[in-house]
Amino acid sequence: VLKMSTKIIKPNAAEADTFETSISQALVELETNSDLKAQLRELYITKAKEIELHNKKSIIIYVPMPKLKAFQKIQIRLVRELEKKFSGKHVVFIGDRKILPKPSHKTRVANKQKRPRSRTLTSVYDAILEDLVFPAEIVGKRIRVKLDGSQLIKVHLDKNQQTTIEHKVDTFQSVYKKLTGREVTFEFPEPYL
Repeated sequence: VLKMSTKIIKPNAAEADTFETSISQALVELETNSDLKAQLRELYITKAKEIELHNKKSIIIYVPMPKLKAFQKIQIRLVRELEKKFSGKHVVFIGDRKILPKPSHKTRVANKQKRPRSRTLTSVYDAILEDLVFPAEIVGKRIRVKLDGSQLIKVHLDKNQQTTIEHKVDTFQSVYKKLTGREVTFEFPEPYL
C-alpha cells in the first residue's frame, strides 16, 4: 500500500497539514486509477493552500520548479480530474519560487553571489502570473499607474483560449491578489493584424 504522503514533499521535512494530505491522497488515487500513471509517478508537490474569495473556494497547488514543465504537460487533465474530486473548486498550479531580498549596503558584503534575475520580486510575480493562466498565453501587458501611486495591471490573454479559461478569470484575479497584493484584470483583446 502506498504511503498517504507520497505526493507531497515539504522543504525542511515539515509535516503536511490535513488539507495538503487530502490533495496528496487525491494525486495518489489519480496515479493508481488513471492513465496518467506514467507521468505522475515522478511528480510531487511542495505545498497546497485553500483560499476563499467571494464565497468561492480555490485550491493553489505549489510544485517544485524542476518538475513544473512535467506538470504542465498533463496540467489540463490533472486540473479537470482534481476539480471533479474537490466538487468544482478551481485548481491552479504554481511553481514554488524563492524571492531573494534586494541587496542593501549592509548585506552586499555578506553574500558574495549576485542575486539572479529569476529570484527578484518582479520576475517571480511575472512568473506566477504565467503559471496561473496556463495553458493560455499572455500576449501583452499594460500597467496603469493611478495618481495615488497604486498600479492596475491589465493582462492581455490569447483570444483563442477565451472559451477554455474565461470562466476562471475571477479566480485568477483573486488568487494573484492574495499571493502578491497586486490588482490585475484580464482581457481578451482582438489580435492585431
